[in-house]
Amino acid sequence: MTMYNLDGKIALVTGAGGERGIGRAIAVRLAQEGANVVVNDITDGGRGAWGGMPAVVDEIRSLGREAIGVVGSVADSGDVDAMVWQALERFGRIDILVNNAGAFAGPDRVPVVELEESEFDRVIAVNLKGTFLVSRAVARHMLSREPGGKIINISSVSGRKGSARFSAYCASKFGVIGFTQSLALELAPHRVNVNAICPSLVETERIFGMAAALKPEGTTAEEFRDIMVERSNSTVPLGRIAQGDDAARTAAWLASDQSEYITGESIILSGGASMF
Repeated sequence: MTMYNLDGKIALVTGAGGERGIGRAIAVRLAQEGANVVVNDITDGGRGAWGGMPAVVDEIRSLGREAIGVVGSVADSGDVDAMVWQALERFGRIDILVNNAGAFAGPDRVPVVELEESEFDRVIAVNLKGTFLVSRAVARHMLSREPGGKIINISSVSGRKGSARFSAYCASKFGVIGFTQSLALELAPHRVNVNAICPSLVETERIFGMAAALKPEGTTAEEFRDIMVERSNSTVPLGRIAQGDDAARTAAWLASDQSEYITGESIILSGGASMF
């Protein structure tokens, strides 16, 4: 039973090939609500026993929906144009865009005085420039047909408040919120809603990279990952770390007609841990 009735809608979700990632959770939830889905990631493969993007495509098809996977980097305008072309070639339209792709966490999580220019550029290129490139390509399509559409950008609570050793990430996610507001104003006359979701720490594969960069000396990445998760479980007012499904439920609502009067917003998803 669906809640939001996305039957007949076509969704494009970037960065959706991770086993425990936000992208996969959103792609599957949109399919459960009735949408056919174009799944994107930078690689076709997974890690270990996980099948990667093809596994997500198979999962969506098992729900009775149509799906295709498109490999490409959101930071590359050529890849982005090819991805959107493939989506339109297959389905003829894009009604929902979720800009979820994110730079791998790790080498950028250092003090500014130690941050390499290449690492800063890498994070900005994927998180911020990628959101711009995909939004631009899809918005051009949305404006070429009848009015209406939904663009959902994944920012972060770190896009609302800075943190030490997160300067590149915070800069990119603050940028996503500003970009979301500007695009929302531009597209509002065309009935395209543009909003952002700002999660706190989510229990995905990305935590391991963060743990490897932030762990104290003498602690393994695995140990510090467990510490980070437990810290969230014990300090978040609602009593647990965020999961991909939390973001997916919010995205499904924003993708539906139920949120038609919401645009330019950045919705905090933190279990009460961050209130701005």
